[in-house]
Amino acid sequence: MIEPLSALRDWIATRHPDKLTPDFDLDTELIETRLIDSLDFAEFLFVLEEVSGRLIDLETVDLQTFRSLRTIQAHFLEG
Repeated sequence: MIEPLSALRDWIATRHPDKLTPDFDLDTELIETRLIDSLDFAEFLFVLEEVSGRLIDLETVDLQTFRSLRTIQAHFLEG
């Protein structure tokens, strides 16, 4: 994983060490597995904005964008 993805994964691991399984990878469902829940979402967005270096406008983003680290990488960390 590249640096920003590692930072996001570390944030998730710190919040939910009991839910993080050994097979956690870029395609693990973050919301479905409750690695990111409604209580964590705002803080996760803040961390994502920090590592991506850009603001995220929630009015223009679909929730599916946050489905996995792979979808987050594609929408916020590339290009």
